Amino acid sequence: METKSAAIFDAPVATQPKQSQALVDIEQHRAMAEVQSAIVLAKKFPRNQIEAMDRILTACQRPALAEQALYTYARGGTDISGPSIRMAEAIAQNWGNIQFGVKELEQRNGESTVQTYAWDMETNTKQEKTFQVKHERYTKKGKYALQDPRDIYEMTANQGARRLRACILGVIPGDVIEAAVAQCEQTLKAKADTGPDAIKKMVESFEAYKVTKEQIEKRIQRRLDSITPAQVVSLRKIYNSLKDGMSSPADWFEVVTPEEKDPAASLKDKIKAKQAPIVMPDGSVLKPEVGA
Repeated sequence: METKSAAIFDAPVATQPKQSQALVDIEQHRAMAEVQSAIVLAKKFPRNQIEAMDRILTACQRPALAEQALYTYARGGTDISGPSIRMAEAIAQNWGNIQFGVKELEQRNGESTVQTYAWDMETNTKQEKTFQVKHERYTKKGKYALQDPRDIYEMTANQGARRLRACILGVIPGDVIEAAVAQCEQTLKAKADTGPDAIKKMVESFEAYKVTKEQIEKRIQRRLDSITPAQVVSLRKIYNSLKDGMSSPADWFEVVTPEEKDPAASLKDKIKAKQAPIVMPDGSVLKPEVGA
C-alpha cells in the first residue's frame, strides 16, 4: 500500500522536467525559425544604401529629433560630442534590415542580468553586450537598495539604453553616422529658438537636474535674454548628456554663491548698511553723513 502511494505521488514530479524541457525546445525552434526567416528576407530585399541614406538625412532635418540627437560629455578637459540613443535608433530604423533591443535575462540576488544587441541581418554583423545592473541607487548621502519594480525597471532600462546605443553604432558604417551628426548640427543651428518661451522651457528642463538659471548664465557668460543660437545648441547637448546619464551637472556648472546671483542687490545692501543710523549707549542716535 505504501509503495503504490509513493508511486502515485512521484509520477507528476517525474513528468515536470520533461514538460519544462519540451517548452524550452519549442521556444528554441521558434526563435531559430524567426531568425532564419529574417535573414532570408534581408537577402531577398537588400537595402538600397542611397535611399537609406536619404531617409536618415531627412529624419535628421526634423527639429524634434535633432534636439534629442546629440549629447556632449567632458573627458580629459575637452568636450566630446556624439549621437544619443534616440539618434542611434532613428539611424537603425532608416538603415533597414537591423534587429536591435534590450533583454533582461534574469533577476537574482539584488541585480539584473541584461543583454543588449544589434544585428545587421543583411551583412550578418552583430554587436552584443551582457552586463549586470545592481538594484541600487547612489546619492550624495550614500546608496540604497531599490525595492519598487518600477524603479528597478527604470534603472535597467537606462543602463540598457547606453549599451544599446554602442551596439547599434557598432554595426552602422561610420560615414553614415558622421553624415547624420552633421545634418543634425545644421538643423539645430537653423532652428535654434532664442525666444522667451523657448528659453523658459529650457531653464525648466534643467531645473529637473537642480541646475539654476544663474548657473546657466555663468556658464555662457551672459544673460539668457541675449543668448546666441550656438549657445542654445551647446546647452541642448549638455541637457541630453544629463538625461542619458553620460555626465552630471557638476561636470558643466559651477556653484553660484548668493553674491554672484545678484551683485547689484549685494551692493545696495552694503550702501544701506552704511547709511543706517547708529544708536549710542546713552540713547542718542548718530546719523552717518551723506556721501561718507
